[in-house]
Amino acid sequence: MSSEEITFTLNGNPVRAAVDDVETLVDILRRDCGVGGVRVGCRNGDCGSCTAMVDDACVKTCLMLAGRARGSEVVTLEGLGSLDRPHPVQTAFMETYAFQCGFCLPGMVLSTISLLARIPQPDETEIRDALSGNLCRCTGYENIVKAVQRAAQMMQRAPK
Repeated sequence: MSSEEITFTLNGNPVRAAVDDVETLVDILRRDCGVGGVRVGCRNGDCGSCTAMVDDACVKTCLMLAGRARGSEVVTLEGLGSLDRPHPVQTAFMETYAFQCGFCLPGMVLSTISLLARIPQPDETEIRDALSGNLCRCTGYENIVKAVQRAAQMMQRAPK
């Protein structure tokens, strides 16, 4: 096993990390960067709790080798907004009570942002398809779908 140093940007801040060739990005984000919004769930890409955006694309970080993040822009839930000024998608999820335990929340929120960047006014089928890589064990997804619909409305009204 060999080790190399990589640099990337995390939530707008430069990061330098030593990574082994078999380490995944979720391990580096949690251990070296202290990011709690990417969670370790299944470790095989099924649950979506480890989702982050890498160069504007949603990625299951438990499947991505950390070395592949070299030179990338990585955004996690922590990089979206603040407590006093949350991202509109975060606000929509709070207003519609779209989560219970919150374990799936980061993946759901980031997947919603990715969806709305591609399809600003998705229908229910498009929403469910976009979120299909994220497992929620607490809800029946009804309020999650409502949250995405609400976020789409909020983002359409937001000044550009």
